Amino acid sequence: MSKDLITIEDVLEKLKVERTTKREALIRSAYEFSLMAHSGQKRKSGEDYIQHALHTALNIAKMGMGSNTIAAGFLHDVPEDTTYTIEDVEKKFGKEIAFMVNGVTKLGKIKLRENKEEYYIENLRKMFLAMASDIRVVIIKLADRLHNMETLDALPADKQRRIALETMEIFTPIANRLGIGEIKGALEDLAFKYIDRENYDKIQKIQKEEYAQRKKYLDLAIVSLRKELAKSGVTVIEIFGRSKHLFRLFQKLKKHDMDINKIYDLIGVRIVLSDVSSCYETLGIVHNKYRPLVGRIKDYISLPKPNGYQSIHTTVFGPEGKIMEVQIRTKQMDDEAEFGIAAHWVYSEQPKKSIRNLVFGTKAKIPDEELAWVRQLREWQNELGKNDAEFMESLKIDFFKNHIFAFTPLGDVIDLPEESTPIDFAYKLHSEIGDRAIGAKADGKMVTLNYKISNGQVIDILTTKERKKPSRDWLLFVRTSLAKSHIRRALRK
Repeated sequence: MSKDLITIEDVLEKLKVERTTKREALIRSAYEFSLMAHSGQKRKSGEDYIQHALHTALNIAKMGMGSNTIAAGFLHDVPEDTTYTIEDVEKKFGKEIAFMVNGVTKLGKIKLRENKEEYYIENLRKMFLAMASDIRVVIIKLADRLHNMETLDALPADKQRRIALETMEIFTPIANRLGIGEIKGALEDLAFKYIDRENYDKIQKIQKEEYAQRKKYLDLAIVSLRKELAKSGVTVIEIFGRSKHLFRLFQKLKKHDMDINKIYDLIGVRIVLSDVSSCYETLGIVHNKYRPLVGRIKDYISLPKPNGYQSIHTTVFGPEGKIMEVQIRTKQMDDEAEFGIAAHWVYSEQPKKSIRNLVFGTKAKIPDEELAWVRQLREWQNELGKNDAEFMESLKIDFFKNHIFAFTPLGDVIDLPEESTPIDFAYKLHSEIGDRAIGAKADGKMVTLNYKISNGQVIDILTTKERKKPSRDWLLFVRTSLAKSHIRRALRK
């Protein structure tokens, strides 16, 4: 069962955008439509289906998304699981919301098959992003997956494992790439529970015991630092204790022979401030109060991580000499660390400065592809103050615009250049399949051999058992060098 039964009021209370009458009306309308569409449906957990829609919408609201995205969250399962179609959604809620709902439906096709090679899993991640076409579709899917993982107990063991593996291999890396630390950590911990229950229980026990022992030192440090910062005139927005996610703790313990005494950041203090200069001033105050551990200061403010994460981390000898981590960041950095791209980043630096220096600082050595990724995230604009057409354009994911991803009938993913044909697809599978191809189906319908494959289509190649040569005409339309070389080689023979 999910942790709580919630209502539409819970969702509205978590709105981070301004709660206008128009926004509230749209969210309520989407909720009521979803309630009607899913009427009488129950989840495996025994709850009314609307609870899943409510939890998904709540997760989206917590991330700071706007009313259109929250509405799409309420409606995300309607075309797939009810008698209402995507056309019905578009008629009532417009093209933009229908586009997001349709995107989530498409992503539902992506399923992890066990015992697959790393390249296949990487292709699935790429395909996930390429098929989504819009950042908000990914956000909705992550919010949906988070609640599905919270209610995974209700499913049979084989499904639990498959969904948990899929979450660990596809969803958490994508949450990480989008910089959504809070959801990444929650998904990892929930998946860890079903993938490796023995170690999950062991780590949970270690964390509980250690946290109880270390908490009193943490509380002393918070009181002491709050006093020192007030004395120096530094305005603190928040100061609180935090503990490490279970799966992250397990990964660290494995590196240190499972010795908990070598883990310095099991618990720590997070100090949230109003501006960057206060962060560096606070670092000096912390080090003046508690001696820092040599080599354990990380400045991710001047040199952010590739996904945009910014913060200062320092490890100190705290009260009674107990080692603990202190994280120092601004409120905006804290929101971005928790909710990444969904925190409505507004890239407002002076245009005359170079993008590389603004995003990474002058000393950064970041690969160009990472730079392009972060640039896209940084330039993502708040939906307010932009017209719909511009806003939709700014949210398009175009990292993979030169590639498409298609399925075999068995669910394997084939990575191809744009405008590839069934013949390109066939040769990617095997040269024999290419040579013997006589026809093709796309999503179950017959298509010509020069048909342009679209993202996410299931392609079935029809072959002859007789030995045959490929057609010279195929060279006029195939896109891949692999197909061209095979065709030329077969013709020369």
